[in-house]
Amino acid sequence: MAQVLARLHTSTLSTSSRKSFLSNHKRFLHNSRSLFNPVPISKFESDQSLDYSKYAKNVDVIRKRLGRPLTLSEKILYGHLDDASTADVVRGESYLKLRPDRVAMQDATAQMATLQFISSGLPRVAVPTTIHCDHLITAEVGAADDLATANDVNREVYDFLASAGNKYGMGFWKPGSGIIHQIVLENYAFPGLLMIGTDSHTPNGGGLGGLCVGVGGADAVDVMAGLPWELKCPKVIGVRLTGKLNGWTSPKDVILKVADILTVKGGTGAIVEYFGPGVDAISCTGMGTICNMGAEIGATTSVFPFNNRMKDYLMATNRSAIAEEAEKFKSALLSSDPDASYDEIIEIDLDTLEPHVNGPFTPDLAHPISKLGTNAKQNDYPLDIKVGLIGSCTNSSYEDMCRAASVARQALAKGVKAKSEFVVTPGSEQIRATIQRDNLTQVFEDIGGVVLANACGPCIGQWNRKDVQKGEKNTIVTSYNRNFTGRNDANPATHAFVTSPELTTALALAGDLSFNPLTDELTAADGSKFKLDPPNGDELPSKGFDPGMDTYQAPSNSGDVHVDPKSDRLQLLTPFKPWNGNDLEDMVVLIKARGKCTTDHISAAGPWLKFRGHLDNISNNYMITAINDENGEMNKVKNQVTGEYSPVPDTARFYKSKDIPWVVIGDENLGEGSSREHAALEPRHLGGRAVIVKSFARIHETNLKKQGILPLTFTNPADYSKVQPNDKVSLVGLKDLSAGKPVKCILKHSDGTTEELSLNHSLNESQIEWFHAGSALNRMKEMQN
Repeated sequence: MAQVLARLHTSTLSTSSRKSFLSNHKRFLHNSRSLFNPVPISKFESDQSLDYSKYAKNVDVIRKRLGRPLTLSEKILYGHLDDASTADVVRGESYLKLRPDRVAMQDATAQMATLQFISSGLPRVAVPTTIHCDHLITAEVGAADDLATANDVNREVYDFLASAGNKYGMGFWKPGSGIIHQIVLENYAFPGLLMIGTDSHTPNGGGLGGLCVGVGGADAVDVMAGLPWELKCPKVIGVRLTGKLNGWTSPKDVILKVADILTVKGGTGAIVEYFGPGVDAISCTGMGTICNMGAEIGATTSVFPFNNRMKDYLMATNRSAIAEEAEKFKSALLSSDPDASYDEIIEIDLDTLEPHVNGPFTPDLAHPISKLGTNAKQNDYPLDIKVGLIGSCTNSSYEDMCRAASVARQALAKGVKAKSEFVVTPGSEQIRATIQRDNLTQVFEDIGGVVLANACGPCIGQWNRKDVQKGEKNTIVTSYNRNFTGRNDANPATHAFVTSPELTTALALAGDLSFNPLTDELTAADGSKFKLDPPNGDELPSKGFDPGMDTYQAPSNSGDVHVDPKSDRLQLLTPFKPWNGNDLEDMVVLIKARGKCTTDHISAAGPWLKFRGHLDNISNNYMITAINDENGEMNKVKNQVTGEYSPVPDTARFYKSKDIPWVVIGDENLGEGSSREHAALEPRHLGGRAVIVKSFARIHETNLKKQGILPLTFTNPADYSKVQPNDKVSLVGLKDLSAGKPVKCILKHSDGTTEELSLNHSLNESQIEWFHAGSALNRMKEMQN
């Protein structure tokens, strides 16, 4: 087959671009040989050293300039400013230019990010970067068979990512190595870290005291190219913890309660920072769980202050030197200043916190376990639990597995197995090997469990589920983080509930959603009744971690990268056209989306993941599960030219073929959920020019900006109801588009009348340049030239 060879050499860059790249590379990646006692940032990057003193100096500069105490998250964030002496720092208002320490990408999003990096013409990444193969493995039979199938089916993609990583200096974690966030926690996260990752649950690293932020691939490309990363200065929400976890209550219940309080959009534009005496009662991996699921409240990220629980975890994962260095900066950099102020404070008493089960269909619908049964009956939730699933990036630590196994052992001692199907997903090869050595795997299998590959699996819809038919109403309970409609199994009738691994295990044993292990009894094999004792488990393995198989490929900075032009999995990118300088007039409404519209609705996952590296093919899933306000149906919109109803992507392609620009209208918090930038790339590819909504989720709004689409919000949210599906929409005065200035929108109704609306935007001047250039990547190339 004909091959397209992507050859990139330093010589392809202009002299100024080469100098800029090399300068940034030297400035922001410390060479350890220049330090007296260097502490490597990871065992895989011995030439890159930890430099807390640099961050602390920036913090001192900002503290003096602002004249006030700083929170922990502010210290870490402002410590990574590109220029602390001149940066405009105003919470919720100014844009910060930051220098992250590293980039992490999972295989589904890494494909498009890598293709964009190839398009940049740079010879290698400017900061430590890793690729993690965790999203493309479908759960069907069990670990060994599923991994073998994935290696066969995805060989082309894996070879592409491995060769690109090798050539451009990115570490490559092979299929079976584990979920990106668990690998990061085990190997790369450290207190004070600023990391961006192309996955919305990147904040997991906050459990080890880092600011780890989920972004789209275009943001990752900026950092990989040595450019500053731009972030709107977040507000800071403080969560003060008191008391201690006890009984059935787990770290997961902390974030389930926070989600109940803040809802799925309450954290938007803010970092959630945990503090107070209750912090020390939570394990490092438990803190990771809490930070991980902070994505479900829309938070930019979440973080905990450095403490002995983190120190213990660093030592257990062979990073004692980092722990010792962090101790030196605990007060100056890795904890908040006394009397630091927060924009909002939430109080949670761990002594009285009740175990929670949240769902269905949204992660902020909270049910204390004492009320779950009653609520389920009142709302007609199916009580029969079909499947219980534990693991995922949120809850697959050694402690999680130990506590779940302690519940399972009690059942086995009474001759009881799970009444529901039971599925276990280890978070990493290290966790898999350790729980197998310590016989936890056997316990799960003995109650009827199936252990899946070290991957995302059902959590992201990679589940070839066969026990129910699509459309069949049923209940599943998981220890995952997200439970949107159809999220896990592509069945919109599946009622998915999220809770802790130990509570998932107890509910799977009972097979009944109304079961409360704190008060209810199970029936033993001999007919006697027994009650489960509260779970228990070791925070860290007493024998140390078993690393398992070596699944890491270090880069050699050499080799070639191939993309077959006939491939249906990978496609080299063509630059989007720049803005032509004219107003966007008479755009048709492709779809007016009603209600919740997550990135899963905009760009579905599951079977579509295989097309993540092929923009044209994956664009066939655009908005296919969004609800059309006109008719209340999915994937059925009216073609305003032909008058016929057809699928959303087909209609968009028709408009594109006729050079008819189109717009999407949306409701509240559009784009919540995943960081997938395909939800922004697809509409741009299909001819979309603007998205107008009541409000956006942070990452999706940024992704739209990066691809040259105008993300606009109704100044008056009630104006959403004024837009009709057959309207023509014009955005005028775009030559004068500027930061903070509303955009004039004119609606032309089918009866000939017009209405004028005011639309807001959050574009700053540099982001407006992305729109002018056609995309952020186009703008990057302009600057190189």
